[in-house]
Amino acid sequence: MAKIIGNIAPEDDFTHPLGPEPNFNESMYFNFFDREKSIGGFIRLGNRANEGQAEMTVTLYLPDGRVLFMFKRPEIKDNDTFDAGGCRFEVLEPTQTLRTVYQGSVLELEEPRKMADPKRAFLESPKKRVHLDLLHEAVGPLYGKNDPGEQGERPPDEQFGKAHYEQHMRVEGTLEIDDTTYTIDGFGLRDHSWGPRYWQAIHQYDWLTMNFGPDFHAMVSIIRWDKERQRRWGVVVHGEEIDLITEAEIEADYEENTLYHKAVRTKVKTFKGEELEIEGKVQSFIPLRNRRAGHVTHIGEGMTEWRCGDRVGYGLSELLRQVE
Repeated sequence: MAKIIGNIAPEDDFTHPLGPEPNFNESMYFNFFDREKSIGGFIRLGNRANEGQAEMTVTLYLPDGRVLFMFKRPEIKDNDTFDAGGCRFEVLEPTQTLRTVYQGSVLELEEPRKMADPKRAFLESPKKRVHLDLLHEAVGPLYGKNDPGEQGERPPDEQFGKAHYEQHMRVEGTLEIDDTTYTIDGFGLRDHSWGPRYWQAIHQYDWLTMNFGPDFHAMVSIIRWDKERQRRWGVVVHGEEIDLITEAEIEADYEENTLYHKAVRTKVKTFKGEELEIEGKVQSFIPLRNRRAGHVTHIGEGMTEWRCGDRVGYGLSELLRQVE
């Protein structure tokens, strides 16, 4: 069993009692990157049982620049399992080993930026059959907290999840695309959150996940609820030793006249005094969005090559912005 940093319990790896809030969401997310094959991606399932549906997202980055993508809102009746829309998550050993499976169709996007117009992309893009089967094994501590804190004092539609934790993982398995099978051997990160959530409840966030090998990982996050309230945090993991980030700055370069980021730089300082400068170059990018009550939220997803000193790693840069 992996070490736990925070007030999370091993049983928190399973689903929780369904809350009364109309926007109660419990979600798990897993990303993975095989640097030798230049293949990566992420899979997410969010249960919104009080709305009678889940949110299922699969995004796969291929070496030739194509992105395979699928989003569904399958019907669900309860919050008992993560199993909807062809996607299934299994907890084999809490805090240590989990399995993710997706079997179904995906859009084949030769130009991933077409997803800026989802309706057109779904109508015009060819489809592929995919079978993804991955085993995620902990390579570092699980870190996070189950604490409503200030969010618990706000109305549900202003909350963004009361409980949340993350963990860096080794990822192995297979990705079948039609008749072609790829063996996946790499690293990634997983997260799990539960509580009321709307994507429009915050002003913006930057979330950077990084894996430089079996002994060095990092995550940097800046969340801004509004002009006054923000949270800067993250971790640096060296083997089983974890150090909390106390100071963080993030800068991004964008494609002209867009919210599409192409490069990211971050400077961090940890509780133990380590200072790191990390540069990221986006290798493949897809713009996603969420809409509610006329509000549009842009979520830019970049498969990113990271450099920290002489170490080279891979991971995701995810930037959320509310579109005026």
